[in-house]
Amino acid sequence: MVSITWGPDLAEVYDATYAAGFAPSVLDPVVGLLAALAGDGPALEFAVGTGRVALALSARGIPVHGLELSRPMAERLLAKPGAGAVPVTIGDMTAARVPGGPFTLVYLLANTIMNVTMQDDQVAVFSNAAAHLDPGGYFVIEVIVPHLRRVPPGESARDFTLQPDHVGIETFDDVAGQIAWSHHWIAAGGRLVRHSAPYRYVWPSELDLMAKITGFRLADRWAGWDQAPFTSDSPAQVAVFEKLS
Repeated sequence: MVSITWGPDLAEVYDATYAAGFAPSVLDPVVGLLAALAGDGPALEFAVGTGRVALALSARGIPVHGLELSRPMAERLLAKPGAGAVPVTIGDMTAARVPGGPFTLVYLLANTIMNVTMQDDQVAVFSNAAAHLDPGGYFVIEVIVPHLRRVPPGESARDFTLQPDHVGIETFDDVAGQIAWSHHWIAAGGRLVRHSAPYRYVWPSELDLMAKITGFRLADRWAGWDQAPFTSDSPAQVAVFEKLS
């Protein structure tokens, strides 16, 4: 099993690097849709990180639990206002069990399914979500659509962000194995943080098959949190899977 973990250097700069994700125009549609799916029941966030979504969802009155592999990321969450209402379990989302269930909603955001770098273990994430859910509950995944078409023939890399404080380059190292590497150079707090890690990209149809063999059905798929229709040109997806039994 290989799951990528964010260490203390990255946890320290994470919120600053992804500050745009905290803007109400970005965060409110995410929280609104998740709250609607959770209904009156509790929610569980796999890879809860520093709590960007979990704390906002909790503030809406939804009981939220978190599961996080990186202790430094969880410590960032637990130091924030409102964190007392969001219990966090340290563990791997492929297998760790979280108290407080069963849940009506499990969600996994920001491409983090790809941080699990073996197909069998990605399936295990679905199985673990199912183990935490009541029948009729939802498992929501937010993840990009693989960007292979954006790489010119003969090339194996592309830049995905070019900001003054954050440069990101993606390299497609093993196309057959669906393994790429994400390379980051992040300027924060007067220092430069460099991070490189592999990830395993997944296709929409592959997610649907993982769902089917773990007891889910596809309920909805959108291009984003605004629920725009998903098409062949959509660069990302928000997929909602319903547990059957």
